[in-house]
Amino acid sequence: QNHFLSLSLQAKMSRPVQARRLEGVDKNVWVEFVKLAATYSTVNLGQGFPDFSPPDFLKEAFVRALSRENHMLHQYTRAFGHPPLVKVLAQFFGKLLGRDLDPMTNVMVTVGAYQALFCCFQAFVDEGDEVIIIEPFFDCYEPMVKMAGGMPVFVPLRPKAPKDGKLMSSADWQLDAVELASKFSERTKAIVLNSPNNPLGKVFSREELELIADLCVKHDVLCISDEVYEWLVYDRKKHIRIASLQGMWDRTVIIGSAGKTFSATGWKVGWTVGPNQLLQHLRTLHQNSVYHCATVAQEAVAQGFQRELELYGKPESYFIQLPNMLQQKRDWLVQSLDAVGMKPIVPEGTYFLVADISKFKSDVPDVPDSDEPYDSRFAKWMVKNKGLAAIPLSAFYCAAHKNNYDHFIRFCFAKEEATLKAANDILQKWKQEKTDL
Repeated sequence: QNHFLSLSLQAKMSRPVQARRLEGVDKNVWVEFVKLAATYSTVNLGQGFPDFSPPDFLKEAFVRALSRENHMLHQYTRAFGHPPLVKVLAQFFGKLLGRDLDPMTNVMVTVGAYQALFCCFQAFVDEGDEVIIIEPFFDCYEPMVKMAGGMPVFVPLRPKAPKDGKLMSSADWQLDAVELASKFSERTKAIVLNSPNNPLGKVFSREELELIADLCVKHDVLCISDEVYEWLVYDRKKHIRIASLQGMWDRTVIIGSAGKTFSATGWKVGWTVGPNQLLQHLRTLHQNSVYHCATVAQEAVAQGFQRELELYGKPESYFIQLPNMLQQKRDWLVQSLDAVGMKPIVPEGTYFLVADISKFKSDVPDVPDSDEPYDSRFAKWMVKNKGLAAIPLSAFYCAAHKNNYDHFIRFCFAKEEATLKAANDILQKWKQEKTDL
C-alpha cells in the first residue's frame, strides 16, 4: 500500500502545465458578469445579445435546411465556407465595395466574428509585433494579441464636452491625430478598427477613417476591421468601410457576423472578406483549428443574404427595418436614463449605450486603494442590490487606463420592450428612493 502511495505522489505533476501564452489572460469580464447576472438579475442589459427573435425568414430557412431531403446539409461542407454562403457574401460585399470578389479566395466563413479575430491575430502577429488598439475596445482584442506573442499599443478616444447642455454623443469621443500618429513605428504590424464601436456606439467618420488609412499606407501596416455592427447605424449616419478607401483593400481584413446582422448570436456564423494574399494565411489557421462551422446554419444564413441582396435598399429589407427598430429602443433608453440622472452618451450605432453614473456614486461608497475600478464595483452592487445588470466601461480599457474611465457603465438596448420597461421601473424606483432620503 505504501508503495502505491509513493507512486501516486510521484505521479502528480510538479512542473507548470499551462503554456506561457496563457499567462495574464485568464480573467474574462463576461464569465464573471454573466454569472452574476444569472444569479441576481431580474433585468439583464449586460451581455450584448437580443432577447427578441431573429426574423421569420431566417428561422424558416433554418427549418427548411434541417428538414429538406438534402441530407448532405447534415454533413461536412467546404472548410472555408459553405459554397452557397461564400458565393452570396462575395456578391453582396462586392456590390458594397465596388469590386469583383472571388467567393473561393476573397471570403472565408468562421465560427462567429470571434474566431475570425483569433485567426487574424494568430496568422499575422509574430513575437514582438505591435498592434494598435483604439480604446475603449472590445475586450478580447488585448488577450488575443498577447496570445499571439504581440504587444498591444493603446490609443484612446478622448471625450470632448458637448456644447450648450446637450447630451454627449459617441461622436464627441475622438482620436487625437498627433497622438495616433505617434503610436505607429517600424514595429507596428496592424491596427484594429472597430466601427461601429462596441462599447461606445461610435461610428467613425470619413475624416477619421482617412487619418487611419493614411497612417496604415505610410507605415505599411495591416488593418483588422471589425465591422460586426455595420447595419446597426442610426440618425441617417453612414457606415463607411475602410477597405473602400485608397490603398486600403490590399491591407485590410473585414470581419462580419451573422449573429449581429440577423439577430441570431447563438448561430456563431461569421466571415472575413479581403484580398487573397491575406486570406490565404487565415485559411491555413482555420483549417488547423476548427475546420468549419455548422453546415445548416451556413445554409440558412446564405438564404438570408440572398433575400437581402434582392431587397437591398428597399423598405422591406431587414437591414433597414432592424436599425429603425433599434433606434427607437435606443431613444427610449436614452430618455429613461436621462430622466433619472444617469447621463447617457447617445450612440450612433450598435446595441450599446454608455452612461455616466457620477450622480449615483453616493449609493456605492468609494473604497480607497482598491485595485478594482469604481464602475466595476458599482455594476456588481447594482446587479446584487437592484437586480439590473450592466457592464463596467473600464472592462474595455487596458490595466493602465481603467481608472481614467471608471464612472461609466454600458447597457445593451437590443431588448424586448418589456425588458426595457422593467429596467426603467427599477431606475425610477431607485431615483425615488434617493429623493426620499
